[in-house]
Amino acid sequence: MTMNERNQHKQLFATHTLKNITLFGYFGLLIFMPVWLLLLSPSEGLSPILSMMMFTLPLLFPLKGLVTGNPYTYAWANFVVMIYFLHSLTTLWVSTDETLYALIELFFATTMFLAGSYYSKYRGQELGLKIKKLKQELEEEKQREQQ
Repeated sequence: MTMNERNQHKQLFATHTLKNITLFGYFGLLIFMPVWLLLLSPSEGLSPILSMMMFTLPLLFPLKGLVTGNPYTYAWANFVVMIYFLHSLTTLWVSTDETLYALIELFFATTMFLAGSYYSKYRGQELGLKIKKLKQELEEEKQREQQ
């Protein structure tokens, strides 16, 4: 049994299902954040344009890679989704008036993070992608310099 076959047995969801779950969380955030911040509970301290720039613009950066299924994009998009994860937790802590909205944001962010992490792992394995170890990188660089 190959390494890929062993990992397939441990995999709870198919890779395409993980992609769809990630996209559900992603588009949930992309739609919910403007609705929350502009319609449901507009900020008194932030202009609508600044709210959109702060809470919607970061989500647009990984759009193409997420839709096309690039595992590297799924991996680094988790850094972006941490903004929303932390925003929701902070809102839960400081604003009892917006608890429901913060829980919805937390749900979408957590869904995107977990499914995206597993998608990037399993899809990367399917494609044979690996991150080289530093030792291997240094050896290859040394060999190039010697040539």
